Amino acid sequence: MTVQLKRPHAKQAAFITSPAKRKVIRAGRRGGKTTGAAVLAVQQFLDGRRILYATPTQEQVEKFWTECKWALDEPIGAGIFYKNETRHIIELPGTEQRIRAKTAWNADTLRGDYADLLILDEYQLMKADAWGLVGAPMLIDNDGDAVFIYTTKRGRNHSKELFEQAQADATGRWETFVFSSFDNPHVSQEALSDITGDMTQLAYRAEILAEEIDDDPGALWDRGKIPHVAGHPDLVRIVVGVDPPGSAGNECGIVTAGKLRVGDVWHAFVLEDRSLKGSPRDWGRAVATAYHRNQANLVVGEANYGGDMVENTIRSVEDGQRIAYKSVRASRGKAIRAEPVVAHYEQGHVFHVGEFAQLEDEMCNWVPGESDWSPNRLDALVWALTELIVTGPAKAKVRMVEW
Repeated sequence: MTVQLKRPHAKQAAFITSPAKRKVIRAGRRGGKTTGAAVLAVQQFLDGRRILYATPTQEQVEKFWTECKWALDEPIGAGIFYKNETRHIIELPGTEQRIRAKTAWNADTLRGDYADLLILDEYQLMKADAWGLVGAPMLIDNDGDAVFIYTTKRGRNHSKELFEQAQADATGRWETFVFSSFDNPHVSQEALSDITGDMTQLAYRAEILAEEIDDDPGALWDRGKIPHVAGHPDLVRIVVGVDPPGSAGNECGIVTAGKLRVGDVWHAFVLEDRSLKGSPRDWGRAVATAYHRNQANLVVGEANYGGDMVENTIRSVEDGQRIAYKSVRASRGKAIRAEPVVAHYEQGHVFHVGEFAQLEDEMCNWVPGESDWSPNRLDALVWALTELIVTGPAKAKVRMVEW
């Protein structure tokens, strides 16, 4: 009876063959971490062990499950192993020998099973209690093994702290592994090289090169003071901030935010970041989409580049004529404009509805007077929040074109 196992590349083989009881893997996107995990799981399963694979995303579950099914297709088809597609289980009937894949993102969702080998994939997206409260105790009876797989998430977080703890371990029980997207020989190297044009430098270093990046301590924002919420109450005013690209190839910053009054204080909620690189028509459409989709009251656009260029670009696209527009001019430096907005964050008045990785990277890594790159997303955020909770609509000079 044949079992098909993909031949692991060198970086995969390193963690698959490692004797360490606890393995922490930091890998780039498409680096082959999930395929490597599936090869390890199948090998351990064939040795009679019980494997539990958990990850927060259904997409990752399906990837792992597909790899395991492919490897064990012949014995499954012969009835040697039982397969349950609904619960993502492959097992040897009448024994504890099993592979199971499931979604889990915290302690509660990981409960209800046990394993000889626990694999936590996309660990940076899980709560730390998934391991501390449930994962570690489930391995006690059999002194089981654990594998943690993650992609860098900027700022202090539990996945980075676990990696550092594993690096510092001198017992041999823990081992760390790092590989980039370029280490996977089955991914187009040309495509990976080209992707640099579609990502910020920070995102490229973190998600492709698998580098661990600390936020700059000289930046205006502290990532720990950016609160995230799942939703927002009804808002009384919504604004789209636009920071046009200063030259071809730069991003156009497009950030939407809204506000409501809580007692005597205005609270703001950042709703969307639709910033992009593209032609004027591309970003003009993105602004119009953000305005109409969020039922905004106003678009605020910087006029420093090309006078009325931003307004004219927006007006030229579909639905652009129905947009209320205000032109603003930067008479002071970025840092001075941003300081009142930063103060509102520090006072707990601004919330992000979800996570905006690239926007938050700019906020926590752009240093006034030192950074040699333009933070277009940050600028768009500052324009929107300045209009909402710093200066307010009373100072707006709005042009609304009727049609």
